[in-house]
Amino acid sequence: MNQIEEWMNGRIGLNFRSGLDRMKQAVSLLGRPDKAYPILHVTGTNGKGSTIAFMRQLLMAHGKKVGTFTSPHMISIHDRICIGDKPISDEDFTRIGQEVQQMEQTLLQTQDQLSYFEIICLMALLYFKEQAVDVVLLEVGIGGLLDTTNVVTGEIAVITSVGLDHQETLGGTIAEIAQQKAGIFKEGKKAVVGPLPAEAAAICQEKAEQLAVDLHAFRKDFGLKQDRFWNENVELVLPSLGLKGDYQRENAAVALEAFLLYMEGQPQAVDLDLIQLALQETRWPGRLELVGDQLYLDGAHNPHAMVRLIEFAKSLDGKRVKILFGALKRKDYSGMLETLQAGLPEAELMLTTFHYGEVVAQGDRQDLPYVADYKAYIQEFMARRHPDEVLFVTGSLYFIAEVRACLLEG
Repeated sequence: MNQIEEWMNGRIGLNFRSGLDRMKQAVSLLGRPDKAYPILHVTGTNGKGSTIAFMRQLLMAHGKKVGTFTSPHMISIHDRICIGDKPISDEDFTRIGQEVQQMEQTLLQTQDQLSYFEIICLMALLYFKEQAVDVVLLEVGIGGLLDTTNVVTGEIAVITSVGLDHQETLGGTIAEIAQQKAGIFKEGKKAVVGPLPAEAAAICQEKAEQLAVDLHAFRKDFGLKQDRFWNENVELVLPSLGLKGDYQRENAAVALEAFLLYMEGQPQAVDLDLIQLALQETRWPGRLELVGDQLYLDGAHNPHAMVRLIEFAKSLDGKRVKILFGALKRKDYSGMLETLQAGLPEAELMLTTFHYGEVVAQGDRQDLPYVADYKAYIQEFMARRHPDEVLFVTGSLYFIAEVRACLLEG
């Protein structure tokens, strides 16, 4: 771990502070690097990472130099800041981090210390300017309206989905959460929203009208008809996608609509063959990621996402389903477990723990079998390789990252 990571890790507890004044001043002191490129600003309860993965592949296939800022990371913090599919180098990470560190000395004259997420976001904005990217895909951390990233003006705002998650920060109802998500809409710009609950869709529509936003809504302005994507200008067959799960077709549709809107302002023509190839080649770690042929890693970290996992598991006819679950205590882990139990009553559901902050432990759900050593359990499962069994490792994305790192090391 280099000194910049150590500095950042000392700021983890500063996350979840209200207000954007500190971040606004920070980007100003850095010379507003976010003004150097167009931004597609992406939020949603679930599907943000997958949608960004589809968009990145679509843009890269059309020759664009794409910067992506996503979180959390699966292997290294460097993975959060990428040019194309290449993470920022350790040398550049340190150098850009030192630039933010030096700026903070001035910032501290009027503001509090920067948080971990604020630092990494500022580093990304600086790096993308330095690398002269064509376009940036910027993922919201939590919510939208008050999120650290919302100091930028996105040419296109994207809302992938709205469900109950982070209620302690965003509010306890779909309507309240939708207000937060729609907070990334910018006056006179464009927005794409995925399949939302009716009340969330109405709030997005109202917000778009207030800000004269050109809103493109799933089912109304674009959508899916069996195996075909459609909007007012094009209809094309979706290929077999590089990401598993039927719900990824919805994420692909949202990504495709946002991509096509962006390309309307480009001199380059859209190539339908390249679109097909890009969607087939899209990959995103930890989202129904198949390891071998019987183990899936899926960071389905809220009840809404668990419903999607259940749908996929049910499509695996004739397979005995096992589920190894690890989560953070601050999340709605009971809701996730209850969703799994109701949706897959025949599955073997087991609780485990991992090394990240305050996690769900054996005593928190004594009604479930407990696996003390998930590494040994996974190794034994993969060694036995009963052809009629499939194992889902799920829960926190931090858990998935830890498991994935162990599997890669092995």
